[in-house]
Amino acid sequence: MTAGTQVLCMGNAIVDIIARVDDHFLEKHERVKGSMMLVDAETSASIYADMPPAIERSGGSAGNTAAGIASFGGRAAYIGKVHNDQLGAVFTHDIRASGVSYETVPSSEGAPTATSMILVTPDAQRTMNTFLGACVELTPEDVHEAVIADAEVLYVEGYLWDSPSMKAAVLKAFELSHAAGRLISLTLSDSFCVDRFRDEFVDLVENQVDILFANEAEIKSLYQVDTFDEAAALLRPHVKIAALTRSERGSVILSKDGAIEVSAFPTEVVDTTGAGDLYAAGFLYGYTNGYSLENCAKLGGLGAAEVISQLGARPEKALASLVASKLEN
Repeated sequence: MTAGTQVLCMGNAIVDIIARVDDHFLEKHERVKGSMMLVDAETSASIYADMPPAIERSGGSAGNTAAGIASFGGRAAYIGKVHNDQLGAVFTHDIRASGVSYETVPSSEGAPTATSMILVTPDAQRTMNTFLGACVELTPEDVHEAVIADAEVLYVEGYLWDSPSMKAAVLKAFELSHAAGRLISLTLSDSFCVDRFRDEFVDLVENQVDILFANEAEIKSLYQVDTFDEAAALLRPHVKIAALTRSERGSVILSKDGAIEVSAFPTEVVDTTGAGDLYAAGFLYGYTNGYSLENCAKLGGLGAAEVISQLGARPEKALASLVASKLEN
């Protein structure tokens, strides 16, 4: 791994299979619009068989964030498990080609590489149906002290709590990060994910996390309240830095110095897949390069705006080329 990694991202290594569908398709397959639902191999195959022509791209929340950081010009690395199969080779090629260091050894036994059937409706909402596959083969043995200590920030997706072995790997990474004096960042990932692990996430947010990422639905779910303001008020005494996204309303950054509201960049919304991932990429790129929290949020908004203007969750153009024209220092 390249010395001096800025952000080490840890998550589910997934190949996205993206197709445009109508609301009837969601109803037919009993999908909840805008959610991420875990599915078994049979359900995944059933949805795939019924999907219109699709695009296959490497994805996974933290993988998208790592690729985004590299696109901004940052130094990113990634930990996530694939199988030694065709899709595993695709994922490995794509994330390395994006400029991310990726050295996790693929599994040779067990389930195939993970896939997510992403259904994009005309309102640009994405509904994800994720078969975790080889992701659950990630274990503490895949987490190495030297790799953790080399990174300024460890960034983890909440989805990793869906498997005991993945969770154990994260907890080892947290322990090593604390020992090395590194920062820990967590994204809550999805309001349904928060529902599954609320008590554990509250404990993490209040006792271990240095930089928290969440959208409005996720933070309201975490504290089981009806409004964003209520959730922010409950969160603020416990968090060091929180970047809370609010779609077209931009984002709010909470810190010991107060709250900062930052407007979203106007853009045509094509597909919301990856918006939060690329927001985190911009924010963490800015943070590890010494930008103010306000400008970190602006970089996050820039990444999100760019990715939602296209189909798929990884930027098609170098985000570094957009910074000078979009950001006032």
